[in-house]
Amino acid sequence: MKIICIGRNYTEHIAELQNERPTEPVVFLKPDTSILLHKQPFFIPAFSNDVHHEVEVVVRINRIGKHIDKKFAHKYYNEIGLGIDFTARDVQQRCKEKGLPWEKAKSFDGASVVSREFINKEELGDLNNLSFELFKNDNLQQSGDTSHMLWKIDEIIEHVSQFFTLKIGDLIFTGTPAGVSRVEENDVLKGTLAGKEMFQIKVK
Repeated sequence: MKIICIGRNYTEHIAELQNERPTEPVVFLKPDTSILLHKQPFFIPAFSNDVHHEVEVVVRINRIGKHIDKKFAHKYYNEIGLGIDFTARDVQQRCKEKGLPWEKAKSFDGASVVSREFINKEELGDLNNLSFELFKNDNLQQSGDTSHMLWKIDEIIEHVSQFFTLKIGDLIFTGTPAGVSRVEENDVLKGTLAGKEMFQIKVK
């Protein structure tokens, strides 16, 4: 199982980090060892003083495919979940300044929250108009809607499948909206998808 992540997929998030708007999806991978175990807290790693939360809609692949056309992409997933791509922003910035990959900033142990529950896409209606939120200490911190994606779910699947064979159980993180912020010890992060609570994480 692999985790495929899409960066810079929401305009307002691109602006808040003062990044350049991409002309095609920004793709990076995370190992399965980055998944935070269920019911475990997120421990801020010793190598960073500036870890940010990034809430994202997550797609779970249910069949093997490569070179998937957009019009067939919907056949490759049935369920939608929610996750957090934790990012050591200070480490990422140092990597970017040197033109180096971001893996140390995004792929460390525990850096990927994946909701235990996934929701059948038929229950969610229009996947291109799907709302999701992240609350930090009961305060709304991130509010997103898939209608604001630069590249929609089926377009993402079409793009990434040109480079990687998608396999059963692969996860695609589809990008984060604006509102990312630093996490502190004792923060509680709660994510909702279409109004339903999907996870709650304590920060240590």
